This record gives sequence, C-alpha cells and structure tokens, in this order.
Amino acid sequence: MSVRLLLVVLGVLAACSDASPCGPPEDTVARVIAADTVVLASGVKLRYLLIDAPETTDGHHDCFGSNATTANAQLVLGKRVALGYDVGCTDKYGRTLAYVAADGLDVNAYLISRGYACLLHIPPDGDDRAAEFARLEAQAKAAGLGLWSACSPVPCD
Repeated sequence: MSVRLLLVVLGVLAACSDASPCGPPEDTVARVIAADTVVLASGVKLRYLLIDAPETTDGHHDCFGSNATTANAQLVLGKRVALGYDVGCTDKYGRTLAYVAADGLDVNAYLISRGYACLLHIPPDGDDRAAEFARLEAQAKAAGLGLWSACSPVPCD
C-alpha cells in the first residue's frame, strides 16, 4: 500500500471514529410516520427508543395518535437531528433504534414527559435510561397530560 493511500485510509477511519455501527451521529428528518417513527433523509426508517406512541398508520386511529404525531413533526420534521444508539441497532421490523435530539431537545424524553407517548422498554436497549423514562411517564400520568387525560383506555397503557 502506498503512503498516500495509507494516509487517505487513516483519514477516513479517523473521520468515522464518532460513528456508531448502527448509523450516523446525525441526519435530517425527511418524513414523520408517527410520534415514535420517522424516515431520515438517508432513507433510514428510525424508531425512537424507550417510547410507544398511539398508532395512526395501517388503518389505526388510536386516541391521541394524531396529536402525538403532529407534536413529533413540529419538533423534528426537516431538521438536522442528533442520533444516539444503544445495544441493538434494529428492532424486529428492521427499523433503526435511536434516541433523537432536535435543537438540543431530547425528543424521546419530551414526548413521554408531555403525555404523547408511553414507556416501552425492551431490554437490553434503554436499560440505562428506563428508570428516568418511567419517572417522566409517572409525572405525566399524575398531571393528566396528553393521552393520560384524553384517552380511556390509554392506547399504550
């Protein structure tokens, strides 16, 4: 291998050192499918870690689903978002799993703290933040925020 080629390879490896095997550290949200699922500009279908939102796809019209999807769209649609990954890269449906931050806001935590979503912990992913999200959900439930006061029964409870 020539010295020049070696330097190029080393440069590429150094540039990729912040990347996860699951995906890039950031991307732009091209489409919002639901409050917990988006499509990135790169074409990746991404599912938010630790949350489950009311369904609005495939003929489902869960209580508060449209509200939750709209809230997510207002936070992320068309924005460059930071992505954080956990143990597993994908779920059983092939969607990439990640925490999402937009404009410095932890979107996953925000959606659960405002009653747009419920906790969904599938170990080992989220083990380090499950207690935090359970606390956020309990606070939203106690305050009657979002789906906790709008729906009976709560679609993801």
